[in-house]
Amino acid sequence: MLKSSKKYNCIAPRVFIPVLLTWLFSGGQMCFSQTVPEIFIKQTDSLIAEAPKTYRSLDAILRPRRNDTMAMRLFASRAGEKGYLDGQAYALNQLGRRYRDISEFSKSLVLHREALEVAKAAGSLEFEVYSLNMISVVFRKTDAIKSALDYNQRALELAETVENPSNGLKRSINVSLNGIGNIYQTLEQYDLAIEQFKKSIKLDEELGNELGLAINYQNVGECHEAQGELTEAMQSFQTSLAYNEKIDSDRGRVICKTSISHVNVHLGKTEEALSLLESILPTAESLGDKAIISSVYVNLGWTLINLGRYKEARAYLLKGLDIAERYKLLSAISEAYSFLSDLTSLEGNYQASLEYFRRAQHYDNEISKDRNIRYVNDMITRYDAEKKSNEIAVLAKQNEIVNLELRRKNTTLLISGIILALLTGIFYILYRQYQLKNEKKVLTLEQSMLRSQMNPHFLFNSLNSIKLYIINNEQKNAVHYLNKFSKLVRKILEASSLKEIPLAEELETVELYMNIEDIRFSNEINFKIRIDEAIDVHQVKIPSLILQPFLENALWHGLSSKEGPKNVDLHIGDDGDGFIKISITDNGVGREAAERIKLGKVLKRKSVGIDITKERLANFSKDYQNSFEVDIVDLYDEGGEALGTKVVLRIPTI
Repeated sequence: MLKSSKKYNCIAPRVFIPVLLTWLFSGGQMCFSQTVPEIFIKQTDSLIAEAPKTYRSLDAILRPRRNDTMAMRLFASRAGEKGYLDGQAYALNQLGRRYRDISEFSKSLVLHREALEVAKAAGSLEFEVYSLNMISVVFRKTDAIKSALDYNQRALELAETVENPSNGLKRSINVSLNGIGNIYQTLEQYDLAIEQFKKSIKLDEELGNELGLAINYQNVGECHEAQGELTEAMQSFQTSLAYNEKIDSDRGRVICKTSISHVNVHLGKTEEALSLLESILPTAESLGDKAIISSVYVNLGWTLINLGRYKEARAYLLKGLDIAERYKLLSAISEAYSFLSDLTSLEGNYQASLEYFRRAQHYDNEISKDRNIRYVNDMITRYDAEKKSNEIAVLAKQNEIVNLELRRKNTTLLISGIILALLTGIFYILYRQYQLKNEKKVLTLEQSMLRSQMNPHFLFNSLNSIKLYIINNEQKNAVHYLNKFSKLVRKILEASSLKEIPLAEELETVELYMNIEDIRFSNEINFKIRIDEAIDVHQVKIPSLILQPFLENALWHGLSSKEGPKNVDLHIGDDGDGFIKISITDNGVGREAAERIKLGKVLKRKSVGIDITKERLANFSKDYQNSFEVDIVDLYDEGGEALGTKVVLRIPTI
């Protein structure tokens, strides 16, 4: 049986009605005075009179009573009446946290939002950031990933506006980092999640925040376990448990020991796992957190399955499933159905096993579909905003170029008049120096403009490719390629600010690009990269994002209309005399056939990627002794049939 989560009963049921009437006519203070000790009421009045402004100073006094909803409601009410808004925001957030811990998410959200408005009215940046983080946690626990990420980022941006943040603000920054890490973990991007958690651990160590260290090590362990790294997972869980023991947190102990038992089952230590779960079950039930109770029940069921104790396993799984369904805990529902499927299969009831499996798959698909669509839509929205920002930047640079050109022409006319009037060489020399200086400025701006045009073009094609899996509802493939896309976006953003990058980094970027484009070709593209031994790709420098337009042409003009095998070969060799030679060969339909196909289309898209690339190569080679060369060769067999196209780039190295 589950234990009641209602620790503070004001009155007995048989006297409910008369006492309720008395309470109403006495201004609503009776329940408080009967439930909350008189010493706390005096402490409340004293604290309101003192009016501390920071979370830490309030928590130092109220922490022993912060899980007492009656005490926190009393404090929030009295603080509001006295205009002590910092204290009211603190109490409302603690009430919201308490309801969140027992899976009453709608009530929790209302309280945290009320706390946010009170913090804004108080002008308290610390409590405003804290409230934003608490709202994010509620959204994350209800799988509203986009909203959770938005509130975490708002909190982080607001906290980072302070040049020298207080310890309270530093703790809020830490909560934001942890929240963003949890979102990456939910999206199965475990490496990115671990990176965020480790940042948070470092800040926790500086602050001496043992609770934060316990939470972050638990999160790191969950990521390692999801990646199959059981030894690393167990180490992280044990570290988290040590911190929870130190701060005497029942909730932390239950969560850690549940995770440790889970790993023990994987390691074959099933009896040890069962003993651990049975020892924490009473504590889990007393906490009142339905997600934790459901998790312990389901894990007990799974452990008993592994021990062959099927009847007991079924009872625990059904208990966990009942709680999960009542409180709409989708992940727990899916896990319970999956284990019930395994159990009924072992019992020989294959029809029931199939039905349980279908239910588990249904909830898995619902979770994955909701998360991925929200995440991708958020990325598309952000991409559109960045694209517009880039377009504005390009227009501004174009305007600056026009102004420079006008100033240069005006100066040229002025200096020409002086030259004609005075016929002195000195003014002509000064004019030439000034002209060259302006031309150099124009060239620099043109290069910046070309990079701004190139990045949105490159991103747009990649993003459209990955959207196909989302549209087709292929969730696992979508997550797989989302990981590739996040790496691709990071490389593009890093490269876009550089004039030149190592060839090795360019090859990594185009390989990611080709993997994503391969989605739209139903995985029919055979892409190979060959590098001669004499070439050190880490030493050779080339313009950033220079190969993608040629690969795009090979795909969409050469191979998109071809039947049969579709091959793209990228070869890098030393061409001597200070050049490297990069060859991109495809076995497509050839340029003549591609042009005929293009003329037959109703909608014709003008591609400017190659022209932009040639302009960038021309600007790049001005810093070298030699100039670049680009040759496009049509390939034919002995019978004159098109075999494809070969693009040869000769890029200077000295």
